[in-house]
Amino acid sequence: MAKRSKNKPPLWSRDELKLLRTLFPKGRSREIAERTGRPLTAVRQKAFLMGIRRGRMRKWSPREVELLKKLYPNEKVKTVADKLGRPSDSVIAKARTLGLKNIDHAFPWSKHDQALLKKLFPDTSASDIARQVGRSVSAVRNRQHKLGLRKVAPYRLWSKKELNLLKKLYPTRTAQEIADHIGRPVRAVRKRIFNLGLKKRKQKTKS
Repeated sequence: MAKRSKNKPPLWSRDELKLLRTLFPKGRSREIAERTGRPLTAVRQKAFLMGIRRGRMRKWSPREVELLKKLYPNEKVKTVADKLGRPSDSVIAKARTLGLKNIDHAFPWSKHDQALLKKLFPDTSASDIARQVGRSVSAVRNRQHKLGLRKVAPYRLWSKKELNLLKKLYPTRTAQEIADHIGRPVRAVRKRIFNLGLKKRKQKTKS
């Protein structure tokens, strides 16, 4: 596990970089964060700077589809994803195309899941929380509403590093992708883009 420094983040070790190259293309960035002790945003930023991209999702085999149909109605999304060796969001997307009923309502929220939701809520997007607790984004938002959770954290100033990263990513990335890399809400990113007057260059059309 990486040792933390008060002044600056620790350098990535060879073992950590190897782990990043192996797991990130498979969509396992959260596992990397947990095993290295680094923030999820730091993992994504490092992968971006190293040019590591998530690989194309492999096609679903007939056997996987049948197993999904069997497991999805009776087990939590995260459990099904672990058994299939696929990310939770991929499992949810495939289940929707097959018309399978979302099982979130069949499983009450445990005290552990609710405690984790409350802990992550102030600084984590609904999509990231959904991946961690193994539920859909809509289920997470519904639970946030029922628990009366509201974003009331004080405004956080943008650092020079964040602004530089925003300017670097803007020409080729969407606001959502930038928000994921920096670790801020997409609305905050769009507002900052507007305030900075950033414009995407129009591609010249050949006459």
